Amino acid sequence: MTTNPTSLTPPPQGRTPGSAAPAAAPAAADDAAKRPFRILLTALELAALGALGTAVFATLTAMLGVGLGLTFVFGIGLLVLVGLVYALYGVAWFEVRRVADLYGEDLPDLRLRPRLRPGFGGWVRSIGRQSIDGRMWRAMLNFVLGCIAGTLVLRLLWGVVWSAVIAFAPLRAEGEMEGPFGAVMPVGWAPVVGILGVLAAAAGIVGLALLHRLLSRTLVVPSREAELSAQVRTTSAQRAGAVRAAELERTRIERDLHDGVQPRLVSVGMTLGLAQQKIDTDPTAAKELIGEAHTSTKAAITELRQLARGIHTSVLDDRGLDAALSALGGRSHIPVQLDVRLDAGMTGAGARCRDAEAAVYFAIAESLTNAAKHSRASECRVVVRSRDGALWARVEDNGMGGAQVQPGGGLDGIANRVLAAGGTFRLESPAGGPTSLEVTVPCAS
Repeated sequence: MTTNPTSLTPPPQGRTPGSAAPAAAPAAADDAAKRPFRILLTALELAALGALGTAVFATLTAMLGVGLGLTFVFGIGLLVLVGLVYALYGVAWFEVRRVADLYGEDLPDLRLRPRLRPGFGGWVRSIGRQSIDGRMWRAMLNFVLGCIAGTLVLRLLWGVVWSAVIAFAPLRAEGEMEGPFGAVMPVGWAPVVGILGVLAAAAGIVGLALLHRLLSRTLVVPSREAELSAQVRTTSAQRAGAVRAAELERTRIERDLHDGVQPRLVSVGMTLGLAQQKIDTDPTAAKELIGEAHTSTKAAITELRQLARGIHTSVLDDRGLDAALSALGGRSHIPVQLDVRLDAGMTGAGARCRDAEAAVYFAIAESLTNAAKHSRASECRVVVRSRDGALWARVEDNGMGGAQVQPGGGLDGIANRVLAAGGTFRLESPAGGPTSLEVTVPCAS
């Protein structure tokens, strides 16, 4: 999860900081006007939780009991416990969305913990991390407390109805009648008792709604300190990823220059030196040497052009990600099936996500290079989509698999470049294939 930094701007010229108070007054008045409606909506949601949430909680408890009881019966209980983890996640996700919509909070959706390693072992570890996710359990605690409060709200609602009926008792009865807690009272007191009962029950409902608001903001809504801490951790991780990606890119450029272009240019210089020595004594041999040097020079220019393309792609800036990936697929040594579908808002000249596009482009380029060099794949498929203000890409080949992120390798460079852009990276490459790489980069530019 990434959090946008808070923008601090000085007050406009000619105004003092205190002049912002009148502008904030309408917002406060609007919030005060909506408060009774939100209390009523909270009470209704608590009543729904009291009626339905209890059944959900009972189901989850039963799954836990069955899972623990059948753990040693052919491992059936383990499957039930895995289902319980996903069920808890679903209920917690619902609770986060409910609180966010009810109180107008901008809360990020609860997400499943991603797999950090490929294969079945990585999936098991992700289930283990999900089962101890603190945010999920806080949402579950809020759900349970909401169910308890909802049960009380239902009883208080019945108290309102009963008190209202008591208030009109003199219209249909005389003498004495049964009052609250089984006490006998004169019918003449019924209106007073009924009105007091309605007021007390309504006050209890309002109190439970306010208590639920307080608990929800404490358990589900992150505090300002937590948001700042998460923002600092995210920024630190992005900075470390950017530094690491730049270091790996510099190392790659040095390696390509040292192993490719530099020896070829040295060879060109030596060839021209030999041609210079033979130009008077053996013009034919000198001409052949010059031709060889000319061929080597063109090859060096091609290598330099490819190296420059690996640093900066002009097609990406000029024509966008779709055109750049089409050119990349055309240069690939193995056939590439390209499927790029971007929203119109992310392809306009003024609305493009250049940093995200660059990160996705170089991730795909490195993936195709690795597939051509190591995977023995016969084809690759590249899918790119725009999802919720982010670019998502998946590269899959039919090679032999077994790819791993090695320090200093190409996949390490992809991971750090994507991390620096605030995105996520996932690699799945079981032995025998296929290999798939997914990246998601938010559009922040």
